[in-house]
Amino acid sequence: MAWWPPYRCAGITVLHISEDWSSARVRLRLGRLNRNYFGTHFGGSLYSMSDPFWALLTLQRLGRDYIVWDKAGEIEYVTPGRGDVFAEFVLTDARVDELRAATAEGDKALPWFTSEVTAADGTVVARVRKQLYVRRKSADRQRR
Repeated sequence: MAWWPPYRCAGITVLHISEDWSSARVRLRLGRLNRNYFGTHFGGSLYSMSDPFWALLTLQRLGRDYIVWDKAGEIEYVTPGRGDVFAEFVLTDARVDELRAATAEGDKALPWFTSEVTAADGTVVARVRKQLYVRRKSADRQRR
């Protein structure tokens, strides 16, 4: 993902994705291409740096027998971001087990995940919430 054009052009860098897909860390640098009218981070860039990770981590952790899509998202801007900002995503084993149990009988789950975008000193710049659609694939589709 380090070379993914939407991220590369926006100043977003994927710093780390764990081998087991249980966590990811991302950085957004403030530059002239992602600076808003007030000289701080453009809100769309703050959201974009957080956008795909809950779905990616969840899909990779659950495996090929599951469908995972983004369903909804929201962002709360807390304080202006004036330098590098970071977002970290941690998908625990307990949360994965919870999703497996909720979808075991073919039902869909609509879980919410929350992450924070923080400045280098730990100040919260934004809070991002993402809702996913998670469902086991039907047995006949799994055979194909």
